[in-house]
Amino acid sequence: MKIAIIYYSRHHGNTKKVLDAIREIYDLELIDVLECKEKNLSEYDAIGFASGIYFNNFHKSIIAFAKSNLPENKKVFLIHTYGIKIKGYTKEMKKIIQEKSCELIGVFGCRGYDTFGPLKLIGGIAKGRPNEKDLNDAQEFFRKFIKKG
Repeated sequence: MKIAIIYYSRHHGNTKKVLDAIREIYDLELIDVLECKEKNLSEYDAIGFASGIYFNNFHKSIIAFAKSNLPENKKVFLIHTYGIKIKGYTKEMKKIIQEKSCELIGVFGCRGYDTFGPLKLIGGIAKGRPNEKDLNDAQEFFRKFIKKG
């Protein structure tokens, strides 16, 4: 199965840590959305979008990339890291996936070190995250949907 993951990971690199753990167990293409604004994704069997959470949503560059580059009728999965767990992080991405008649095959999220805004004053939250357990959970998430193929 040919898989690409389009990602945005800055600040503390939380999302990239998760993707690197997945890449240890599966050969896939990682596409940094800041380096690649446009890509023909039609050759991939599954497409992932990964981001830290910004204002309760995936980063705006990921949303824009998905809107303009996600082909119709693809298998799609989402990966995100967050400081505080709140429902609704994937709402905008799920809307795009539905509009493109794609199938959402999985969502993985875990905590990540966060020093945004006033959190910086207290030294941040979720220090040390994603940790080894988070990375193992990400690998297990990936193994499960690869088996479903």
